[in-house]
Amino acid sequence: MIEYVYENNIDVRALKKACHVLDNGGLVAFPTESSWSIGCSINSAEGLKKLKNLKGDKKKINSISVLCSSIQQIQDMAVLSNAHFKLIKSYTPGPYVFILPAKSKIEKVINMKRAEVGVRIPGNKIPFELIELYGSPLFVITAAKEMTEGDDWDYTFKIENLFHNGWEVEDIPGLDLVLDTGEELPTNLSTVIRLTEDEPEIIREGVASVEL
Repeated sequence: MIEYVYENNIDVRALKKACHVLDNGGLVAFPTESSWSIGCSINSAEGLKKLKNLKGDKKKINSISVLCSSIQQIQDMAVLSNAHFKLIKSYTPGPYVFILPAKSKIEKVINMKRAEVGVRIPGNKIPFELIELYGSPLFVITAAKEMTEGDDWDYTFKIENLFHNGWEVEDIPGLDLVLDTGEELPTNLSTVIRLTEDEPEIIREGVASVEL
């Protein structure tokens, strides 16, 4: 199902439908400023299972990120130093994924043996307002023509596998709702910054630049 929603004039009724889908363990696709994403509620074990199944290779540790609407939500997911707090604050919202040490409760929820979590605050108003209305972050993956190929955090993700239009994304099996602007979306990758050590490290240069 497609619900049309426009970034500069968001119909809250469409967002409420998306919240209902999330509450019932469903998957929602939406545009970001870099590419299409697919998300589920961070509180839904059923939604997370569907998201993992969609991604395919459950052995991949970098497949799922957390989309937040505030740094406070990020702090609930990950360990954040003062220096890293300032860095994230200066680059959010925007097309940046920050890899941080995960708090133990998130490792248990994801049930993937890793000590890191990728977090992002989107600059696109549609997912941002969705998270604000829903009241909690979303687990997300990048929508792609070959879902099992590449990871959201590494260099193997191919831009040619990304989608331009919502009607293309709608064909992905298992999706319950697509929030679509009706316009073609540029295919870009987010910039990924690792913040698990003392010094930040750019591990993928995407659509947005960064100075460390």
